[in-house]
Amino acid sequence: MPGAVLAAAGLAATLLLSACGASGSATGTKGYIAGDGVVSIIDEGDRQPAPELAGESLDGEQISLSDTAGQVTVVNIWAQWCAPCRAEADDLVEAAKQLPDVPFFGIDIRDNRAAARAFVRSKGLPYDSLFDPSGESLLAFYDIVTIQSPPTTLVIDKAGRVAAIVSGEVTASTLVGLVRDVARGG
Repeated sequence: MPGAVLAAAGLAATLLLSACGASGSATGTKGYIAGDGVVSIIDEGDRQPAPELAGESLDGEQISLSDTAGQVTVVNIWAQWCAPCRAEADDLVEAAKQLPDVPFFGIDIRDNRAAARAFVRSKGLPYDSLFDPSGESLLAFYDIVTIQSPPTTLVIDKAGRVAAIVSGEVTASTLVGLVRDVARGG
């Protein structure tokens, strides 16, 4: 019996340590599968309205996704402890530079505020993020798109509907291309 307990503890530790890593790894205790960068473009007729997201930013200011209404918007779901999130940060900064008229809106989930703020400063992320330590904001997407784990990036069209999703790490070129396609009506 002690061997079974040790094996179960080892499995639990492995799942916890791989919480946000390579494709196929588990995330936390929810059993989600980490994304592998797969891009899904949603047909215009099948798009659902993005949820209303509002709350406190990492700096304690009130922010709302509705402030970007009428604009193609990038929403990035991330956490500073997430290795793929750290890896894609430079690409998000580059995409924001290439898309100066496109608002970016971050959602920092299951995180520590001080560590997340330090991460934002060190990476130079040029946009606000909703601070959501419980990850509850992801429930608002439940009937719209499947969000497995961070990082996940959404492109919202001018009508406020989810037009594209990248499950996993995104590159600057992929994100810029998606935003430009959505802006052209794709």
